[in-house]
Amino acid sequence: MVFTTQGRLHSKDIDMFLMPTLLADTNLFLWVDLEAPTAEEAKFLLEDVFHFHPLSIEDCVMVSTAPKVEEYQPREDDRFSPYLFMVIHAVDYSRKDGVFATSELNFFLGKNFLVTFHEVPIRSVALTEDRAAKGVGGIARAPDRVAYNLLDAIVDNYKPALDELSLEISGLEQMALQHPTKETLNKILLVKKEVMHLRQIIGPQREVLARFARGEFKLVRPHLTPYYRDVYDSLLRISELAQGYTDSLTGILQVYLNMSSNHTAEVVKLLTLITVITTPATVIGSWYGMNFVNMPELKQGYWAALAVMVISTALTYWYFKRKKWF
Repeated sequence: MVFTTQGRLHSKDIDMFLMPTLLADTNLFLWVDLEAPTAEEAKFLLEDVFHFHPLSIEDCVMVSTAPKVEEYQPREDDRFSPYLFMVIHAVDYSRKDGVFATSELNFFLGKNFLVTFHEVPIRSVALTEDRAAKGVGGIARAPDRVAYNLLDAIVDNYKPALDELSLEISGLEQMALQHPTKETLNKILLVKKEVMHLRQIIGPQREVLARFARGEFKLVRPHLTPYYRDVYDSLLRISELAQGYTDSLTGILQVYLNMSSNHTAEVVKLLTLITVITTPATVIGSWYGMNFVNMPELKQGYWAALAVMVISTALTYWYFKRKKWF
């Protein structure tokens, strides 16, 4: 898409061979969004049209697990204009699978161009493209403003994912209290693992956005620095929320362990009571079953022993019941 400096859409879906001519026009700026491009398309645009540095192209086409931002300034033989290269990650959370899905988004931000590169569709990019094409809020006046809106949309998209995660954690708390089974333990550990994954994503991104918030880059105009700082503050709050979720899951895990321990103690207590209650009958039966010279059974011994066993067992049961042991 090609925009004027007033933020109006000039043209869309242009042929690639026209891009060098448009880049030379100082009254226009170009936004190229590459979604799952072929190797030939990526090579032509990144190398032949924009002449980006080989290292940033390599980082762009390869999967990068760590967000980062780097500033490239041309040297004597370089053909590219000054630009910022940034790697950022969008997230989505599925309660069905219980995992965070991450999508890598690469930025090439120049004075009059913005190139975004991603392998899968990203909701934040589609939303920003639609707003820019419609001229909403004048977001397409300059590449650094579009970049801000992209980052803001990506960070905003963390919030629905965290809301889903919050509901998942609430459900786990109820399960830990009511059904402390092995399946519950597996779910707690899975969600805790995903929260740690989220924190590993957010941590480096905070460092990236902090550099924009401090106004380190000349390609981002000073009057936009407070906007980038606002995005950084939003991500900081999300980071603190993720830390809170980690603490909550640790507490839920402790509750699960306590409930499991209590359940085991109840089982042991029940078995102990059964053993103690049946002890009189066992002792009497064992003693009476020994061999005698004159067997007591000839004098109604069986009935007497049975009566003693019943009475002693009933008294033992009554005693424990009075002590409220069960």
